[in-house]
Formats: sequence, structure tokens, C-alpha cells
Amino acid sequence: QVQLVESGGGLVQPGGSLRLSCAASGNIWLYTMGWYRQAPGKQRELVATISTRDSTNYADSVKGRFTISRDNAKNTVYLQMNSLKPEDTAVYYCNADHVAFSGLRYWGQGTQVTVSS
Repeated sequence: QVQLVESGGGLVQPGGSLRLSCAASGNIWLYTMGWYRQAPGKQRELVATISTRDSTNYADSVKGRFTISRDNAKNTVYLQMNSLKPEDTAVYYCNADHVAFSGLRYWGQGTQVTVSS
């Protein structure tokens, strides 16, 4: 089992930046890693994913502003968020999906990001 712990959330003004980190308790090299978010009253939505070969995918709403990356040696995934907007306010969750076993899917506890002046 893989435990995921997010960090780096907080309060930031519009136009500001934050870097989220997701530290895994075990090796992540066989997992597609992702960031999702859930705003109050809304469903959880995909923000970005990164494959085991570093192929990335982004939601249209964050393209050009957010960057996902991974460091397998540190078992850590990052989400660099720039030009933040109030609509980016949400709880951000880290996700790990095993590339071979669909039942092996893990979530972190989430970190709050609030964009407000």
C-alpha cells in the first residue's frame, strides 16, 4: 500500500504562485501520478497527470499555468501553480494509479488552496 501526503497549500493572492508536493511512502515508478481538486459544492476534477514516462496531461483550465513533475528518486510529485485565479480555490488531492493493476489506486488526504485578495 502507498500512502500519499500532500503539502504546500495555503492562501495566496490572485496572480500568485504555489508549489504543491506529494510525498509517497513507497516507490512510485510504476504509478501514473496525478493531481485532482474539489471545490465546495462541486465534483472532484482532474487537474494534471504524469505518466511513468513523464508524459503529462492537463485540464484545459490550467494549461499554461500549472506544471506537474515527478522525482522518482524522492518518491515525490509536484504541482507548480502560477498565475493563480480565485476559481483555482479548492482542496487539492494527490493520486497514484498503478500502471498494471487497476485496483491499486491511492489518494492523499488533500491540501487546501485558497486564492483570494
